[in-house]
Parts: sequence; C-alpha cells; structure tokens
Amino acid sequence: MTSNSLFEFESVEPRAPLPLLGKVALVTGGARGIGAAIVRALAANGADVAFTYKTSSETAKQLVDALHPTGRTIIAIEADSATHGAGGMGVVKAIDKFGRLDVLVNNAAVSAAGRIETFSSEDLDQALAVNLKAPFLAIQSVLPHMPDGGRIVNVGSVSSDYMPYAGYAAYVMTKAALQGMTRGLTRELAERGITINTVQPGRVDTDLLRQMLGARYEQVRRSAPLKRFGAADEVAALVAYLCSDAAAYITGANLRVDGGVSV
Repeated sequence: MTSNSLFEFESVEPRAPLPLLGKVALVTGGARGIGAAIVRALAANGADVAFTYKTSSETAKQLVDALHPTGRTIIAIEADSATHGAGGMGVVKAIDKFGRLDVLVNNAAVSAAGRIETFSSEDLDQALAVNLKAPFLAIQSVLPHMPDGGRIVNVGSVSSDYMPYAGYAAYVMTKAALQGMTRGLTRELAERGITINTVQPGRVDTDLLRQMLGARYEQVRRSAPLKRFGAADEVAALVAYLCSDAAAYITGANLRVDGGVSV
C-alpha cells in the first residue's frame, strides 16, 4: 500500500546560545556613544547590565526603555566619575541590585584638550580623576564582589600609540597610564582567573568626535585608511567578546579598534 501523503515542516534556525546569559555587568559612562553601544551589546549577549551616567538622565532613561524588550534587567546609576569614590558608589548600587558583578567595563572618560602652557591644574585634576583614578577605584571596589573568572575591560584610546594633533598631552598621559594599569594588574588578577584588557578605539563616529573635528570632519574621514570612521557598535562587539568565556585566554592585552589609522 502506497501513500501520497506529504509532510512538511517549517525549518527553524537554531538559536545560538547567548554567551553572557546569567552574567551581570557594570559599565561606567554608559548612557551615550561607545558606552551605550557596550551596554546594548552586553544585553544582546544575555547579560543583565547596570551603567553609570553623570548628567544624561533622559538619555539614560531612553536606553533603559529601549532595552526593556530584551528581557534583561537594565539599571541606570547617577554617578560623577570625577568625584572621589564615585566608581565605588556605582559598584555598591549595582551590587545592591544584583548581589555580584561578573563584568566591569571602565568606559567613563573626559577629553582633556589644551596646550601645556595654558592647561589649568583644575582640568588636569579632572582628567586624572575621571580617566585614571576612577577606573582604579572601580576595580578595587568590584573585586570583593567579582567571582573567580570575571572580566574587566578598560576603554582606552589609540592616542596612547598615535596622536596626530597637538594639545592632547594630558589626555594621552591618562590613557597611556590606563594601559599601564592593565598590564600591572594582569598577573595579580590572573591568580583568580580574572582577565583584564584594554580596548583602544580610534576615531569612532560619535557626537564627541563630530564636535572635536568640526569643519575638518569630512577631510579627516577621507584620509582614513578605510575611508570611514568606526562605529560604536564595532568597539562594543570586541568588548562583549572579551567579556565572554571564549576570551578566557586573552588578558593583559591592549587591542586597537582604529581602522588601521595607527599603522
């Protein structure tokens, strides 16, 4: 007996496992630009995320609302990284919510520009406080609450290796010191299986870059090896990878995301 019955099944694409599912993360300076892209990338990979912001309360709220459909828990924490202990305060509030932190991304920074002859001690103090002291204190605060095998990513700058403009000595100094902090902590944190790396973005198309370049925006874009600026999502993708189990053997690295501009 034969049958002409035809059985059809819809093909279903297999769902890739979320590499950060069950992890909790804190991103400093996460309301805008590269920081917001990192928050989105971590959430898209399954992490619950807390992020700090200084003044962009409405932008922070919009980011939280936008990520609500992901099903992840996203919280925004107001904290000024220039204030002593602000990094620790962000950690404390995140711990109050989640109980632990598996991932810390130190992204908050200020752009310190000005020739050395006229650069004020107040501006120097702020650059050191936000770009260098705050990441150190955040790491110090998070370690008692970070399980073995945790992940720390510092967002530096390609300017540590390549600086085509005059007037950024203070900024370059802080970002180069951030690299040194990463190297200095690598062996110390490796004892607990915690990795620490620095991601060095080049020219990334953000509001800050457009403000800095002004009328030179198109000229600088055309002069880049890839004839374009980077996207914040491209930096965030590397950060998310470094926070995953797949990157467990990468530590103490300074990784450029600059489209070849520093070559």
